[in-house]
Amino acid sequence: MNNKCENFRYIQKVRPYRDLTFKFYSDGRLVIIDNLSEEVILPKDLKGDCRDFYVRKRILFIKSKLIASQLKYA
Repeated sequence: MNNKCENFRYIQKVRPYRDLTFKFYSDGRLVIIDNLSEEVILPKDLKGDCRDFYVRKRILFIKSKLIASQLKYA
């Protein structure tokens, strides 16, 4: 199966200063990597503006999937 991935990098502007990479896969999976410690982070561990960034990107991802499926079956 063709499993595409969209990568987004986010650097948090307030403490704790985090450098995160968000990987959104076309099958719905998500991987969040802390670039400094190279650890995988769960969405529930996000706080503040990095959580807001995640929620906004997730909503855009879901909307684009819905539009694509509507166009496919229209």
